Amino acid sequence: MSFRVTGLSAQPFAHLFGLSDDELARHGAVRLMTAEGDRHPDRVELRLARPGEAVLLVNHEHQSADTPYRSRHAIFVREHAEASFDAVDQLPPMLRSLMSLRAFDADGMMVDADIAEGDAVEGLIERLLAQPEVAYVHAHYARRGCYAALIRRA
Repeated sequence: MSFRVTGLSAQPFAHLFGLSDDELARHGAVRLMTAEGDRHPDRVELRLARPGEAVLLVNHEHQSADTPYRSRHAIFVREHAEASFDAVDQLPPMLRSLMSLRAFDADGMMVDADIAEGDAVEGLIERLLAQPEVAYVHAHYARRGCYAALIRRA
């Protein structure tokens, strides 16, 4: 089964780009400079920030359905990120780490979930999307629980 992976739009974060650290703090955000060996996964372009790039650590509501599963968590957004990742049957490398995939129905209720790593992530995506009641899947980093990306049928 074909699947489509999309990153977040940069637009909701653009007002934070270029703000001073004090101004960011008023928005509950923090700027970090990426150093060699850091793992700051950008949720817009779905890639790791490169050494020397700034990322913003922000709190983001990724599951807005008015259900018990409504959820928000900390995420990284590369400062000045532009085009959202959007690809069919292509899993960005950053989604091949240990991932928790959470399948939701059209009402925003979780109907299934599991973890996978490496090449097994694609198989889990296909298994979850094969269930007719699944409307979308949220990918989360299993260790820290941060939202990573949205996955739907292509």
